[in-house]
Amino acid sequence: MVKSAVDHRLVTTFGRLVEAYSALERQLGGALERECGIPHTWFEAMLRIARSPDKLTMSALASQIALTTGGMTRLLDRMVTAGLVERVPCPTDRRVSFAALTPAGRQKLEEAARIHVRNLERVFADYTSDEIKTLDDLLDRLLRDRERPAHEAAPCPTPGDAAAPAG
Repeated sequence: MVKSAVDHRLVTTFGRLVEAYSALERQLGGALERECGIPHTWFEAMLRIARSPDKLTMSALASQIALTTGGMTRLLDRMVTAGLVERVPCPTDRRVSFAALTPAGRQKLEEAARIHVRNLERVFADYTSDEIKTLDDLLDRLLRDRERPAHEAAPCPTPGDAAAPAG
């Protein structure tokens, strides 16, 4: 007898990942907002902006934190209003803008990161460093080793480039 796809082990594995993320988001995201005053989504956006070696377009940032480009635009609007992020226009293509942290944004990110590290240390207190490394390695295989979409690396086009990235 063939088992139903509903009972497939990978469906269950994926569901457990979703459930783990949801539980951690409620716990850690809620604590971050209470203790620092910013939603976890803002923290994730600011962290990616700060860590990116290249300037990030709105679409690249949206794909990294699982938002639509419209959702990312609205999120960034709120962060700009709060004085944490600014939009930096591409000097060669007015259709493209990049997200950058303001000095206040960098300060808030540092504050939030300290709080987040403390809370993460509590969550992972019962795990050995080997177990955490194994988890990191598995997540890297699942996420990072896959080819990234081309739109994530979005340099500002130089004059004469045939096409400009949407952003």
